[in-house]
Parts: sequence; structure tokens; C-alpha cells
Amino acid sequence: MICVDAQGIPLAVETESANRNEAILVEPLIAKMTLKKRHPQRLIYDKAGDSQKLRDHLADQKIDFICPHRDIKNRKQKTQDGRKLRRYKRRWIVERTISWLHNYRRVVTRWEYHNHLYTSFVKLACLFTMIKRFSDHL
Repeated sequence: MICVDAQGIPLAVETESANRNEAILVEPLIAKMTLKKRHPQRLIYDKAGDSQKLRDHLADQKIDFICPHRDIKNRKQKTQDGRKLRRYKRRWIVERTISWLHNYRRVVTRWEYHNHLYTSFVKLACLFTMIKRFSDHL
């Protein structure tokens, strides 16, 4: 999982096994953010993170959670309307950052047995991505 800002610069990275529920991985990801002084105002996430418990917890932290519902028909309490979901169109920024990280072969497929090695390679790829991004402005 990766958390990026509005320009697509990685702020936090969390690696975990593939069989874990994504909704429980959002909170540790926010805790690992590099900007400790500022919490994000909004968090845009895909349908996999749709959980009322997560919505309530982020609302307590005053974070606006923008995530489409998995199934609207059987949902008792609808918390998203069309106005908030218009911001969901900006999710392409996250997908673009992930595609930047896929330029590094070691990150695309996990070959390492130990999680700390793979996490280190992902963080190194994020660092190289940031250097490439800012070297254009120098």
C-alpha cells in the first residue's frame, strides 16, 4: 500500500502479505506518514477499503474518507453522495505513482523471502522516483 500527496509523491509505504484485509492496513499506513505534523484532510481509496469501522475511525481523526461503496443496494447507511465521489476521479494520481514504481523490476515481483528486504527496495524505489521528479525542477 502506498499513500501519496496530490502531486503523486510517496508519503508512506506499507507492505504486507496478500491475504490481509486492506481496510485494516489503512491506519498503520497513515501512522507511517513522513509528515508527522499534518494529517491528510482527505483520503481517497478504492472499494476494497469500504468499511464503516474505518470510516468512523477516520472521522474521529477529522479525515474525510472518500471511497465508493461496494454494494449500494444492501447498505443500510449511505455515507457517500455524488459530490464527494467526484473527487474519486483523482485516484489516477495514485495509479500513476504505482506505475512509476513499476519501472523498478525488483518491486514489480517480490523475489525476497524476508519482508524487510522487500520493504527496503520499495522505499528505495520511492526515493529514486522522488529524485527523478524533483531533478526536473532543478
